Amino acid sequence: MAKRSRYTTPDFPGLFDDQERTPYTPQPVQTDIARHSTLLEGGLNAFPHPVAPASPLGPVVASPVPNRIRFMSLGSGSSGNCCYIGDSQSGFLVDAGVDAPTVVDTLRRHGISMQHVKGICITHDHSDHMRCVYTLLRKHRHMALYCTPRALSGIMRRHSVSRRLKDYHVAIYKEIPFTIGNFTITAFETMHDGTDNAGFFIRHDDRAFTIATDLGCISPRVDHYMRQTDYLVIESNYDLEMLRHGSYPEYLKARIQTDNGHMDNLVTAHYLAEIYTPRLKNVFLCHLSQENNTPEKALEESRKALEGIGLKVGEGNDTPADFAADIQLVALPRTGESRFYSFRPDRTR
Repeated sequence: MAKRSRYTTPDFPGLFDDQERTPYTPQPVQTDIARHSTLLEGGLNAFPHPVAPASPLGPVVASPVPNRIRFMSLGSGSSGNCCYIGDSQSGFLVDAGVDAPTVVDTLRRHGISMQHVKGICITHDHSDHMRCVYTLLRKHRHMALYCTPRALSGIMRRHSVSRRLKDYHVAIYKEIPFTIGNFTITAFETMHDGTDNAGFFIRHDDRAFTIATDLGCISPRVDHYMRQTDYLVIESNYDLEMLRHGSYPEYLKARIQTDNGHMDNLVTAHYLAEIYTPRLKNVFLCHLSQENNTPEKALEESRKALEGIGLKVGEGNDTPADFAADIQLVALPRTGESRFYSFRPDRTR
């Protein structure tokens, strides 16, 4: 069974909350971003569609064009975390722990300019998730920073970041949806030892993408969103035996195993088998430990658990065997980029 939390972290105020509490009016910022996106990107809805001429064979019915969800990890681990999610019109980053030139170059090689990227959603204030956020925002001023006010206070308190970071901030709040382009995003509570940690439940049309990295346990809110998703990024941080017999000091081993620490392979594997429905098409194991895990061990545990409930498990490589599988299982690289995934509404790729 997965580690489950019976409690939720109390909503303690951040250290700088009182000093920085200023009235925030989100609509002008959102409106400006949306208007800028429309002018910049154009898109099918930027201008009125012409009326089709009458046909002697009957009315002309436009064929819907599926708008694929695009996903790529640019790094997933203690060396730096960052991933891209988008569609044909716009996209955004989740976390910014990878060097800005690497992000720009990697996206460019896949046909995505930074003008296409409208913002950065930050999960929490640990350095491997936010250390490059200001550099990216300063060089690409059309983008916005999306995180909770307490997470921003944690970033400013913990790290030597320019206070101008606040100029890019769009305040978000857990359980209250906000939009970036065609995506509706809901931040939710996750258990970790950062400041106001969040996962993201991301809706696009009738599909959902859920990201929860640096996850100590399966809390009720995490469980709520993960059971609704088509594509899931979930932590599988360590192999318990490797951790127990590894070189980490005992206090660090204990911290990793707490509800505010990280998830081990076996816990993640059992949870995936518990929540599987035919809706869940792709699982990406993330934030694998360099010292206490291997991709092979993480994949083996989850594959064994999913096959144990009768599923055919693919590897996400578009092989004939993958197309015949019930679910795709991938371990995201600790450093460097993953494949560039493009999910059609009726397919898993």
